[in-house]
Amino acid sequence: MKSDIASELEFFVRVARLGSLSAAARELDLTPPAATKRLALMERRLGVRLVNRTTRSISLTSEGETYLSHAVKILADLRDMEDAVSSSGATPRGLLRVNATLGFGRTTIAPLVSSFAKRYPDVEVLLEVTDRPVDLVESGFDLAIRFGELPDKRLSARRIMTNRRFLCASPRYLERFGTPATLADLARHRCILHTQNDEAHGAWRFTRARQTEVVKVQGALSSNDGDIVLGWALDGHGILIRSEWDLAKYLESGRLQVVLPDFLLPSVDLFVYYPQRRHQTARARAFIDFLAERFQKSSG
Repeated sequence: MKSDIASELEFFVRVARLGSLSAAARELDLTPPAATKRLALMERRLGVRLVNRTTRSISLTSEGETYLSHAVKILADLRDMEDAVSSSGATPRGLLRVNATLGFGRTTIAPLVSSFAKRYPDVEVLLEVTDRPVDLVESGFDLAIRFGELPDKRLSARRIMTNRRFLCASPRYLERFGTPATLADLARHRCILHTQNDEAHGAWRFTRARQTEVVKVQGALSSNDGDIVLGWALDGHGILIRSEWDLAKYLESGRLQVVLPDFLLPSVDLFVYYPQRRHQTARARAFIDFLAERFQKSSG
């Protein structure tokens, strides 16, 4: 096996994940011709075509799919091997790949990464923020920070913050349209829909005294962006479901008020997810513990 086989595998996984040679070249600081030549040399050595090329994108051949699945597993095994050797009792060091949601990653996780980097200067952190969850196993991330549980059995998770959700509205809206006293009252109110969550079709699920009730609501405003819908609620456009993390400062200032507090909504706790591995790196353990410590302080 050639000494540069790992970099070859990394290169091919990056090309497959991005679906573009030019995009992979940018990430790896290569020129597009150099990336094209590298792929051609791999195919020549293997004696098969790994990708089908078009002018705008690429797709994997069946041989390419086979190569990709083995490459992902080999790279994961290599990381596990190195981590098993280096992590026991070691000072956290090396590259930590972290994924987080777009807005939360920018406003909250990025400043925490800055503080973490000061405490652990030997750890190099790559933070990528995306609007949709990523496949940690396929993409090579060590950790993902997400609200709510992910239905992926290949992952382990640690809850780092409980995060209840509430109905809320601005005092201006409640003065104009009244405060609902029952769930049935919601049918005649203007509701703001966050289409990224369960209430995408206006079906809000409540629990009280172990009884669950689903209420169909309507509203003129909806968006898949949490900051947008929160802004509309602050402007007095209707009743909204948001988490206590998002609402804390607005409830404290009185700009928003909780509505129907006796009816419980499903929580969206904050979790750190990571691939199920026998050995977790010292840098990953340190980062997860650091997040848990900081969020415990902020919620305490």
